[in-house]
Amino acid sequence: MNSGIQNIVISLGAMQVARRIPFDDPEVLNYVRIGYVASQVVIMGAYFYVSYKVRQKNDQTVLKYVDAQNPMSPDSGGLVTTTVRDYDLSETSKLLRAAYFGVAMMAFFHLYMNYTQPLFIQALMGLKNLYDAKPVAIHVLGKPAEGDLKRPFKTASMFGAAAGPQTDAATITEAEKKIGAKKED
Repeated sequence: MNSGIQNIVISLGAMQVARRIPFDDPEVLNYVRIGYVASQVVIMGAYFYVSYKVRQKNDQTVLKYVDAQNPMSPDSGGLVTTTVRDYDLSETSKLLRAAYFGVAMMAFFHLYMNYTQPLFIQALMGLKNLYDAKPVAIHVLGKPAEGDLKRPFKTASMFGAAAGPQTDAATITEAEKKIGAKKED
C-alpha cells in the first residue's frame, strides 16, 4: 500500500475515533492538547536528532543529480552537485519546516477557530509522517540507504508513480553540457 493511501486510511480511521471522543469535556480536551504537544515535541526532537547525527557522520560523498522539472520554478531542472551530508540536512530542514507549518496551522484552527478534532488527528498523522520520513529511517532506524531510501529521494505522486531527481549518467552528462554551453555564451 503506498503512502498516500495509508495517509487517507489513517486519517479516516482517526476521524472515526475522534468522533467518539467527548471534546466538550474540559479534562478530555486538556489531555488531547497535552497529547498533541507531546507528539510535536517528539517529532521536532527526532528531526533535530537526525540533524545532529548527519553532522556527526559528516558524509562528504559527492551526490550529483538532475533536479526534477517543476513548471512553477524557473530554477528547476538543472544539475545539482552536493554532498550526502548537505542533502540530508536540507531534506531534514524541509521536514522541520513542514512540522513548524503544521503547528502554526493547528494553533490557528484550535485557538482562533476553536476546532478540536484536528488536534487528535494531526498528532497521529505527525507521528506517522515521522516514521515515514526517509532521513529518520536512515539515521535513526538504521536502515541502509538503498531502494526507496537511495539518495536523492524520490517523492511519491498522488497517482502512484514515484517522481524525483534523475541520477543516470546520460542525464547528468547532458546537464553538464548545458551548463558548459551557457558559460561559453
